[in-house]
Amino acid sequence: MLDWTDVSYCCLQMDTLYISAHPDDFRSLLPWIAAEYCRSPPRIVQEDPPAEIARSRPALVLAGSGNAVLTGASAVSWYLAAVGKRTGSDKKQESQVWQWLSFAENELTPVACAVAFPLLGVMAVDKKLQQSSRAELLRVLKALDEALQPRTFLVGESVTLADMAVAMAALLPFKYALEPADRKSLVNVTRWFNTCVNQPQFLNVLGNISLCEKMVPVTPKPSTATNSMAAASSNTVTPNSAPANGPPKTEAQLKKEAKKREKMEKFQQKKEMEVKKKMQPQTEKKVKPEKKELGVITYDIPTSPGEKKDVLSPLPDSYSPQYVEAAWYPWWEKQGFFKPEYGRKNVSEPNQRGVFMMCIPPPNVTGSLHLGHALTNAIQDSLTRWHRMRGETTLWNPGCDHAGIATQVVVEKKLMRERKMTRHDLGRENFIEEVWRWKNEKGDRIYHQLRKLGSTLDWDRACFTMDTKLSFAVQEAFIQMHEEGVIYRSKRLVNWSCTLNSAISDIEVDKKELTGRTLLPVPGYKEKIEFGVLVSFSYKIEGSDEEVVVATTRIETMLGDTAVAVHPNDTRYQHLKGKMVVHPFCDRKMPIVFDDFVDMNFGTGAVKITPAHDHNDYEVGERHKLPFINILDDNGLLVNVPSPFLGMKRFEARKAVLQALKDRGQFKEIKDNPMVVPVCSRSKDIVEPLLKPQWYVDCREMGKQAADVVRNGELKIIPDHHLKTWFNWMDNIRDWCISRQLWWGHRIPAYFVTVNDSSVKPGEDVDGHYWVSGRSEEEARENAAKRFKVTVDKISLRQDEDVLDTWFSSGIFPFSIFGWPNKSEDLQVFYPGTLLETGHDILFFWVARMVMMGLKLTGKLPFKEVYLHAVVRDAHGRKMSKSLGNVIDPLDVITGISLEGLHDQLTDSNLDPLEIEKAKEGQKFDYPNGIPECGTDALRFALCAYTSQGRDINLDVNRILGYRHFCNKLWNAVKFAMRTLGEGFVPWEKAQLCGSESVSDRWILSRLSAAVSQCDNRFQAYDFPAITTAIYNFWLYELCDVYLESVKPVLSKTGSEGQEAADICRQTLYTCLEVGLRLLSPFMPFVTEELFQRLPRRRPQDSPPSICVTPYPDTSEFCWHSEEVDRQMEFVMSVVKTIRSLRADYNLTKTRADCYLQCIDSDTVALVQKYSLQIQTLSYSQVIHPVTGGDSAVPQGCAVAIVSDKCSVHLMLKGLIDLEKEVTKLLAKKGELEKQMEKLKEKMAKNDYKEKVPGKVQEADVEKMRQNETELQKVKEAIENFSKMM
Repeated sequence: MLDWTDVSYCCLQMDTLYISAHPDDFRSLLPWIAAEYCRSPPRIVQEDPPAEIARSRPALVLAGSGNAVLTGASAVSWYLAAVGKRTGSDKKQESQVWQWLSFAENELTPVACAVAFPLLGVMAVDKKLQQSSRAELLRVLKALDEALQPRTFLVGESVTLADMAVAMAALLPFKYALEPADRKSLVNVTRWFNTCVNQPQFLNVLGNISLCEKMVPVTPKPSTATNSMAAASSNTVTPNSAPANGPPKTEAQLKKEAKKREKMEKFQQKKEMEVKKKMQPQTEKKVKPEKKELGVITYDIPTSPGEKKDVLSPLPDSYSPQYVEAAWYPWWEKQGFFKPEYGRKNVSEPNQRGVFMMCIPPPNVTGSLHLGHALTNAIQDSLTRWHRMRGETTLWNPGCDHAGIATQVVVEKKLMRERKMTRHDLGRENFIEEVWRWKNEKGDRIYHQLRKLGSTLDWDRACFTMDTKLSFAVQEAFIQMHEEGVIYRSKRLVNWSCTLNSAISDIEVDKKELTGRTLLPVPGYKEKIEFGVLVSFSYKIEGSDEEVVVATTRIETMLGDTAVAVHPNDTRYQHLKGKMVVHPFCDRKMPIVFDDFVDMNFGTGAVKITPAHDHNDYEVGERHKLPFINILDDNGLLVNVPSPFLGMKRFEARKAVLQALKDRGQFKEIKDNPMVVPVCSRSKDIVEPLLKPQWYVDCREMGKQAADVVRNGELKIIPDHHLKTWFNWMDNIRDWCISRQLWWGHRIPAYFVTVNDSSVKPGEDVDGHYWVSGRSEEEARENAAKRFKVTVDKISLRQDEDVLDTWFSSGIFPFSIFGWPNKSEDLQVFYPGTLLETGHDILFFWVARMVMMGLKLTGKLPFKEVYLHAVVRDAHGRKMSKSLGNVIDPLDVITGISLEGLHDQLTDSNLDPLEIEKAKEGQKFDYPNGIPECGTDALRFALCAYTSQGRDINLDVNRILGYRHFCNKLWNAVKFAMRTLGEGFVPWEKAQLCGSESVSDRWILSRLSAAVSQCDNRFQAYDFPAITTAIYNFWLYELCDVYLESVKPVLSKTGSEGQEAADICRQTLYTCLEVGLRLLSPFMPFVTEELFQRLPRRRPQDSPPSICVTPYPDTSEFCWHSEEVDRQMEFVMSVVKTIRSLRADYNLTKTRADCYLQCIDSDTVALVQKYSLQIQTLSYSQVIHPVTGGDSAVPQGCAVAIVSDKCSVHLMLKGLIDLEKEVTKLLAKKGELEKQMEKLKEKMAKNDYKEKVPGKVQEADVEKMRQNETELQKVKEAIENFSKMM
C-alpha cells in the first residue's frame, strides 16, 4: 500500500516553481528553461502561488531552505541555472553571464516588448512609437549580431543562463516581429537563436517555434496571465507558513528558518548589487584596457567587425591572449589577405614565385574541434602563411564533408528525441529536407572554430560535398568509371551495421580487444551480451558414431555452416576424405574439405565453415564451390534457419543454439578466448559480415598506378617511414565497396533495367548487364535501349536506393572543388595542387583514394607531396578517449577551463556513470587546477614544436603554458625595445651593415641570419620543430638574454661618439625585432601582428598593411652569418656563465666584484679585451682584468674557476665578504650534510633495504646521496679557499 502521507512529504521536500501558463510570458519561460538543466528539477505549477507565499510569478519555493521563496525572473533563473551549472565555468564567465543578463533585462526586453505588445493586444497601437521601437530593436539586435559573429554561444562553448535570458528576451520579436528579411540581415543572431531553441531543454518548454513571416497583429490567447507579461516582478523573500493542519513550529525551528531567510536575503542583495553595478553607465571612457582578472586583459575599444584594430593606444603592461587575439581575424578576412587574388589582377596572372595550393581535409559537418583538428590546422596554416609571405599565389581551400552515416545518425536521433519519429515515418524526401535544415542551422559551427584558430582559409571558396557543383562531379565520376567497367556490381561480404541498416567502411569499424570473457552492451538488447569465449561442439560423421569437434566465438553462425575444413597434411583426418558431417538442426549434409588456410595446431585442427558470414570462410567457400547460406536479415533477425531459431534476434539465438547443442549432447566446452570484436563507431553495434549486392570499384590497376608514382618519385610521401605502409596497401589492394544503405548522401546514378519484351530474359540484381548509369533517367533509358536493342518505350527503370560511400566524394575533392569536369580558371591554375597535409591514420582511406581517382579521372596526380603528421595522444602516451577523460577541446586550452568545467563536459556526454567517474579521476590527476588560459598562439606554436615525436604526439598542456610565458617574454622585450628606440626613431630604408657595428651588434645580426637560414631550409623540409626551436632560441636566449642586456650601457652613452654607437645599436635592434616577428608570424599570427603594427616602417609609403602579407625573411637579404663571430661569442658566454656560477656560489647577489681573467696566450687576451664590456655587463662585474702568466699575476683573495684550457676566472672576494662569518656558515653546512649522508648510508646499508624499499625510492636515495656528495665537495673547496684568504 502506498502511504499518501509519504507522498505529501516527498512533495513538500521538492522545490516548487510557480509560473504563468501563458505561452508568451518570457519572464516565466526563462526560469522554466533554467530548471530543465537541473538534475533534480523543481515541480512546475502553472498558477499563482498562494498569497501567503508570494504575490507574483515566477516564484520558487525552496523546500530545503526552510521553504524560503525566491521571486522575480532574474533571481529565480540565476538560482536554478547555478544549480544546473549554467552560470559559467569560472569567475570570468560568471561575470560575463551577469553582463548578458543585464543586456537582456535593460536593453533588449524594453524594445522587444514595445514592438511585440501592441501586436499581441497588450498595449494600444501607436504606429509612430512602434516604428521607432522597431528601429531601436533592430539596432540592439545588430549589436548582438556582431557579438555573436565569432561565437556559437554567448559565453563559453555551451548554453549558459546568458543564452537563455537573451533568447527569451528575443522570443517575442522572433515569433511576431522579425520578418524573413530581418532575419536574413541578422544571420548570426538567427543562427544562434535557432541553435538555442532547438536544444532539448528549450524544446521541452517551448516546443517547436514558428518564426514570424509577416509582422501583423495576432489574436491574443485568452489567459489571465496576459497582464503578467507587461508587469515587472519584484524580488522578495518570505517565509513559508506551516501546513494548514500541521503542528505549530518550535522556537528552534523558527530561529533556524530566520537564519536561512537572512542568508537568502543577503545572497539576493549581493546579486542585485552586482546587477546594478553592471547597469551603471561609465562616467569616463578609458582608452587603456583595465585588468579584469589576474593575467586577463581585454580589448574594450569599440571596433566593428572588419575594421582595423586600434594600434595607437599604449600596449597593456603584460601579454593577454584575449587582448591580443581580439579584432584581427575579421580585419584580415575583410582585407582579402587570405585570397589568392590579393595583390594581383587575377589568379591566372603569371607569378614567377609560383603557386601554392592545398585543400583542407574536409571535417565532418557534424564535427567539432578536437586537438587532432588543431594540430592539422596549426601545421597547414603555418605552411600557408609562409608561402603567402614568400609572394606565391596562395590558396588554402576550405570545405566540409557531408559525413553520410554520422549526419544521418545525428538527425535520426534528433527526430526520435523531439518528435518520436523515424526517418521511415517521414519518407526519404522529407527526411533529406530535415537533414538540410539541420545542416543549415548547425553545420557551420566548425567553421567558426577554425576561425578562432586563426586559419587563413579563403572562405569565399568554401565547399560542401553535397553542394550542386560537387554533387555533379560525383555523379560524373561514377558514370565515367561505371561505363569503363571500373565500377561494377557484385554480391560479396560487407561490414554490416544492423542498427544503421547499412554497410560501413573499415575506418568506421572500431576493433575492441578483449582478453577473455566480457559482457558488452549491444543496441536493441536490454542485457549485455557475452563475448570473448570459445565454444566447442561436435558434428557427427554421416553413417558412423565418429564425430569432429570444432570451435567458434560466434556459435549462432553454425546455423549457416556448409562445411568443416581441415589441413591437407593433418594425419588425424586423412581417413575422412570424401566424408560428410550432419547438421544437428536440419537435414543438411556438409562435406569435409581440405584447405591450407587451416592451422593444424589450433584447437582440434578442424574448423567450421560459414561462407556467408566470415571473410576467411568466404574465400574457402569460393575455392571449394560451397553453398552460401545467409542466416541474417538487415535487422539482425535469423532467416533461412529451422524452427525454433527462425525470426530470433541474433544474440538471443546465440543462447538458444548453445542450449540446443547441450540438449543434444553435442556441446563440449566453453572457455575464455582473447579476441577482437568489430564495433560500429557510429551506432556501437556489433558489426556482422553479411552477403550483399553492392557497387565496387576495381582497384587493381589504380592501386598499381598509385604505387608506381611513389616508386618513381612523381609523388613524395613525407616522412618516408610511411612508404612501407603505402606499398603494402597498394600492392595488396582489394576492391572498394562504395554502396551505403543510407538516405543522406549522393544517390547512386545507376538504374536497374526491366525490358518489356519477351525476347529479353529478366535480369537479376547482381547481374551488372542489367544496370545502366546516366546523368538523368532519360539518358539512362536511352543507354538501356541501345544496350538491349529495343525501343525506349519498352524500358522500365528503377534507380538504386543506395548512396555512395562518403570517401568516394572525398576522393575527388581536390578537383571537384574547382568545378571538374567543367573547365574553370581555378581548375586550370590550382589543379594539380602542391601539397596534401593530413594525419597518417587516413593515409589509405583518403590519401590513396585521391591519388587513384585523380590519376583515373584527370590523368594527373592531385598533389606533388604528401606530408603526414602525427596522432595526438595525452602526456602519458595514451590514446585520446572520452572514458579516460583526456579528450581536450582546443578552445578550452585557448580560453582556459576549470576542473569543474571539465567534469561538467563529462556529465553532458554519453558516457555511463562508471566511465564518468573514471574519466573524472583522470582529469583530476592531469589537471588538478583545470587548464589555464594559453591562447591560440601558444597552442599553435606548441603543436608545431611537437611534430618531431614520430608517429604520435604526447601532448602536455604544461608545455603549451610554457609557450604562453614565451609570448609574455616576447611582449616585454618588444615593449622595452620600443621605449629604447624612442618615439622619433626612423629605421633605415634597407636592413644592411654600415661597418661601424659593435661586436654585440655584429653577433646578434649573425645569429639573426642563422635563424633566417634555418627557418628557410627547414620549412622546405617540413621540419617544424627545427623552425620553432630556431625562432624560440633567437628571441629568448640570444636577443633577450644576451643582446638586450649587453647593449644597455651602449644605449645610455652620451657624446657624439657614444650617440653614434647608440644609433647603430637602435638600427640593429629594430632589424632584430622586425625580422624576428616576421619569422615567428606563421606560427603566432596574433601576437606578431599586434606588435608588428606598433613598429615604424622602413618605407611607410609602400609597406604592406599586415605582417601576414609582408615578405618572409630571405637568406639573400640577411646574409650576415659569421661562424668566427659565433665562436668568439660562444667563448665569451662560457666566461660569463663561469663568473655567474662563482657569484652564486659565494652569494654575491648585488655586490659587483673585480674579475681577473687569466689567459694562456695573447690571442685570448685580445679576445677578452675586445669583449670586455659585454663580459662586464652580462656577468655583473666591477672591472674585467685580462692577465697572462702564472698565479703571481693574480692578486690574493680570489675565488677560482676554470673556463677552458685557455682561460680561468679569478673573482676578487677579499673585502667584499666577512670571511670568518662565511667559514662559520660553511662549517655548519658541512656538518649538516655529513649528518644527512650518515643517516642515508645507514638506511641503505640495512640487510632488507633492497628487498623491502620500492625501486623508485632506492633511485631517489642514490640521487640524494650523489647531490649531497657534490654539495659537500663544493663546501670543502670553499672553506679551503676562504682559509687561504684569511
